[in-house]
Amino acid sequence: MRASERAYEILREEILDGVLEPGAALAEVEQATRLGVSRTPVREALARLEADGLATAASARVLQVSELTASSITALYELREALEERAARLAAMRRDPARFEGLRRRLQQTPAQLASGDAGLRDYYDTVDAFDREIDAAVANPLLTGALRSARLHSARVRRLARHNPERLRAAASEHLLIVEAIVAGDASLAAHASHVHLHLSLRHALASVEARQPDGHRVA
Repeated sequence: MRASERAYEILREEILDGVLEPGAALAEVEQATRLGVSRTPVREALARLEADGLATAASARVLQVSELTASSITALYELREALEERAARLAAMRRDPARFEGLRRRLQQTPAQLASGDAGLRDYYDTVDAFDREIDAAVANPLLTGALRSARLHSARVRRLARHNPERLRAAASEHLLIVEAIVAGDASLAAHASHVHLHLSLRHALASVEARQPDGHRVA
């Protein structure tokens, strides 16, 4: 793997996992020293992160990790609503029922998984990733699935807000299960509606989580 690719992968995962928190500075020299590479690969990696929307300019020469604000999260969910509701509708029309049957069985096991600690949480997120892959395969539209992948990159940061909320995770698993059941049944309208409900509840939780992280007297934009 090229040095710039490795630097990009490491920095991206650290941003998505919250190791590099919103607002953290991404100075070339500091990151090059930390990652054990020269400044040029880091500069290329930072340019890619900025193109992804995961980094923004803090000054003329320094980038920072993009903030997670109420307005940015709302904008993301407006995009997700347009993409994911359409994708769910198409998936219900074009799906291979057998593939979604397997996904349904996995989602039915989620409550027990979430009760088993960190290993179960990883299994649950693996199931969510499998859900996304099956939707993409069923939709079979490279332009739509490319846009979905971009939105999911930012959604991974927001999803971290629910990582320590078992109640929300169980509810989200039930919402995913309803979407899958609608797809298995070939009910496009129900699949789209179930996606709408899931996104609405997910957004409400994300906004509440961001609000709760603000110091008293400071509201998010």
